[in-house]
Amino acid sequence: MLGAKYHVLRTVLNERTRRLWAGTEAYAWGRGGIAAVRRVTGLSRNTIVRGLQEAKETRPLDVTRIRRPGGGRKSKATVDPSLVGALERLVEPVSRGDPESPLRWTCKSTRRLAEELAGQGYTVSHRLVAALLHELDYSLQANRKTKEGASHPDRNAQFEHINRKVALWVGRGQPAISVDTKKKELVGDFKNSGREWRPRGDPEKVRVHDFPDKKLGKAIPYGVYDLARNAGWVSVGVDHDTAAFAVNSIRRWWRATGRAAYPGVRSLLVVADSGGSNGSRVRLWKWQLHKFAGETGLTIHVCHLPPGTSKWNKIEHRLFSFISQSWRGRPLLTHATIVNLISHTRTSTGLKVRCVLDTKHYPQKVTISDEQMACIRLVPDAFHGNWNYTIRPT
Repeated sequence: MLGAKYHVLRTVLNERTRRLWAGTEAYAWGRGGIAAVRRVTGLSRNTIVRGLQEAKETRPLDVTRIRRPGGGRKSKATVDPSLVGALERLVEPVSRGDPESPLRWTCKSTRRLAEELAGQGYTVSHRLVAALLHELDYSLQANRKTKEGASHPDRNAQFEHINRKVALWVGRGQPAISVDTKKKELVGDFKNSGREWRPRGDPEKVRVHDFPDKKLGKAIPYGVYDLARNAGWVSVGVDHDTAAFAVNSIRRWWRATGRAAYPGVRSLLVVADSGGSNGSRVRLWKWQLHKFAGETGLTIHVCHLPPGTSKWNKIEHRLFSFISQSWRGRPLLTHATIVNLISHTRTSTGLKVRCVLDTKHYPQKVTISDEQMACIRLVPDAFHGNWNYTIRPT
C-alpha cells in the first residue's frame, strides 16, 4: 500500500513535499516506519527524519519555499572565493594585472579555462565556468569596428565644404558624381556571402577554397554615381585598379550617359576618397583628369573625402550596397554574370544601373614626371587645396 501511494504521488511531489510526505507516513506507520518508507522510496534516513521534524514544527517553512534560507549545496564560488578572481585573471589578464597569463595568446573557451583552473588546483567543469562568467556579466562578443584612428581637425569642415559644393552644382543643373572602386571579386564558382531562395536541401555548390582561377582572374568594379539623377554606372575591369582605369570609367560614363543627361554644361564635380586609384596624392589620377578635361572641354572640380572616411562616400550606400544585395548568395561564375547582375540592380527609390566590361590593359607603376605635372592647369581651392582643386582644360 505504501509503495502504491508513492508511485502515484512521486511525479507531482517536489523536494519539500516529498520530504514531508515521507515524514508523515513514517510517523503514521509507527515503530519501523522510517525503515519501511526508506525501502519503498529510496530516500535517505536523514531526509525522512528531517521531514518528520518539519511536519511537527509549530512554525512550518514558508509555503513558497522548498528549502530554508541558505539551504542546499553551496556554490564553488562561495566555498572558495578565490575561484572568481582566478577566472577573471585568465579572461582579462591585462586589466587584472597578469600579463604573463598562460591564456594571454590562446582561445579562451570555457573548456580551455576549466583546464587551466584545474591546473591551478580548482575542481571545476566547463559548465561551471560558463555560469560564473555569466554571473560576472561576461558574454560572447564579436569584434566591433568603432576605432577610426586619428581624426583630422578639419574633417567636419571638409564634409560641410563638399555638401555645399554638391548642393550648388545640383542646384545649377551641373553634373556631380561620387566615384570609387568596389571590392574586387573572384570570378568563378566561389562562395558569395548571403542567401537566396532555392529548393530545400539543394544549395548552390561552390569551391571549398578561394584560390583565384588564373584563367578567369578577378573583377574590378569601378562605380560612378550621379548624385542628382540617382543613377549608377559601373565599369568592370579585368586588369589593375589604376588611376587610368578610374578616369577611363568616368570617361565612358560621360560619353554614354553624362553628356546626354547634361547637354551644354562646362563643369563636372567629382567627389572621391583620399586613397586608392583616385587618391588625392596620386599624380596619375590628376594627369588622367587633365587629359579628360582636354578631350571634353570640361572644367573638373575635385573634392576628396578626409582620410579614413571612405564609408561616408555616397556611392558606398547608394549604389554599392544595393549591388551586393542584388548578387547575394550567387557565385560570380563569369564576367558576363557580374555585368548582368549589376545591370539588373534596382531599388524602390528609382535607382538604375548601367554596367559595361572594360577589357583594356592598365599597367601599374606609371610615373608622371614634374614636367607633366607642370602642364596640368591645376588650381588648388582656398580651403585645403590638397583635398579640393580644379583642373581646367588646356
